[in-house]
Amino acid sequence: MVLSKRYLFFSVLHLLLLTDTALCIRFPDRVSTSINDELGRPLKAAVFALGSFWRSEAVFGCLNGVVRTTVGYAGGSKTNPEFRNLGDHAESVQVEYDPRVINFRQLLEVFWTSHDCRQVFGQGPDVGNQYRSIIFTNGTEESRLAAHSKEREQMKSKSSIVTTQIQQLVAFYPAEPEHQKFELKRNPFLIHLMGNLPQEELEKSNLAAKLNSYAAELCPPRIQKQIDAKIKDIIRKGWPILRDE
Repeated sequence: MVLSKRYLFFSVLHLLLLTDTALCIRFPDRVSTSINDELGRPLKAAVFALGSFWRSEAVFGCLNGVVRTTVGYAGGSKTNPEFRNLGDHAESVQVEYDPRVINFRQLLEVFWTSHDCRQVFGQGPDVGNQYRSIIFTNGTEESRLAAHSKEREQMKSKSSIVTTQIQQLVAFYPAEPEHQKFELKRNPFLIHLMGNLPQEELEKSNLAAKLNSYAAELCPPRIQKQIDAKIKDIIRKGWPILRDE
């Protein structure tokens, strides 16, 4: 049966590729300070803006301890923004993570090394207010860590100004479905290997977050090579590619 083959294949692929097995629940349209995975374990959420959210999502998805990534809009005053009508929001990525494995300070390090924080209102060829650099914070401790990390970044070069803003997070609006896991969707082969999941499952999937980074070649080199090898092994062993029967 196609259904049982889908279940078997996805289960095996999940076990082969994941370095951690935490699952997660759907995040609401507004900020919540209480998040749990499906086993009831507490998670935390961080939101960053560092240019195009397609790439930003892929920057974080492969990190050990990151459970789920979601692209969306934050930092502005417009209610229910849309991709074609953002108002003053910035393209952002929400990162749900297990604080026992990775912490906010480590996420900040990835943030700084993954974009040009000295470019004004843009990243590379993407120029505009929606691409500005922002660290969103929840509470005093995150604000302190963000400010300290910005000071360190500025000390690296005093000849140019770090333009990154630090803002208290008020609301995060998930983007439209077509923008979620964008890099992964550009690779039909990986989507096929996962069993052509429905959109809602794809958005929730920890595996999809990792493969989205892999497809963009933004996993840490060691993990990128591990996933390469495991996918080649799956193909060599002839795991079933799903087809109509």
